[in-house]
Amino acid sequence: MNRSMPWLMVAVLSLAVVANCVFIVRETERAVLLEFGRLKVADIQPGIHVKIPFVNEVRKFDARILTVDVRPEPFLTLEKKVVMVDSFIKWKVDNVETYYKATNGEEARVETLLSQRVNEGLRNQFGERTLDQVVSDERDQLMNVLIASLDKSVGEEIGINVIDVRVKQIELPSDVSESVYNRMRAEREREAREHRSLGRELAEGIRAAADRDKVVIESEAYRQSETLRGEGDAEAAAIYAKAYEQDPEFYAFLRSLQAYRESFASGSNLLLIGPEGDFFRYLDNKKGGK
Repeated sequence: MNRSMPWLMVAVLSLAVVANCVFIVRETERAVLLEFGRLKVADIQPGIHVKIPFVNEVRKFDARILTVDVRPEPFLTLEKKVVMVDSFIKWKVDNVETYYKATNGEEARVETLLSQRVNEGLRNQFGERTLDQVVSDERDQLMNVLIASLDKSVGEEIGINVIDVRVKQIELPSDVSESVYNRMRAEREREAREHRSLGRELAEGIRAAADRDKVVIESEAYRQSETLRGEGDAEAAAIYAKAYEQDPEFYAFLRSLQAYRESFASGSNLLLIGPEGDFFRYLDNKKGGK
């Protein structure tokens, strides 16, 4: 047992030396190799690597996309209205050597710097726009301008890539909110009145056109009806005349019967006419003569 102890200690020491000589860089990491505290190898690729114990030191950084929640800050718009803006930043390490030299690999320093830069950029962008513009579709344009400017500056300075900057929420002080809501309500009511006025104007135009069409249609119908009535009367007169020419006496007899029927249709009519009158000529003469 005593003779195996030295070998066991040698094996443990050997394992410790080997463990200190080998290091692993994962796919989600970026790393640099230091020699006596000075940068020797930048941006070590993922895999298994060897180092010299007590001489080399490995610093690893998260290579994934990271998020910085920026503390809400008050900004002034173009019309000098105060808004509380809550935003966040998406970023990742791009140039490992620049990143390590600028920040010593400390994420807290990056977050502080990014928060300051974003707040400064948002303050400038909000100061050039009205409240309606920063809460409308122009906010996307504002963010794109800020992302491009921020990515260029911090990329050269600390070696990171700014993926995205977004505003989570824009809040107004209570007094400002009330005035803004009142103005928005008044604007919507004005638009509603304009739409109603336009609707009434269109309705009047439609009614006037319908009335005009109605008059035209009725006039045309009346003209056609009068024409047809005149043609019918003319045809009826022609038929009467033709019938009269064939047998005038018989025609006169039929007209007298028709007159009798219409005169005594109610059964209570009373006529005071002499029997020698022309009205009763066919009733007075059995032969139907005068």
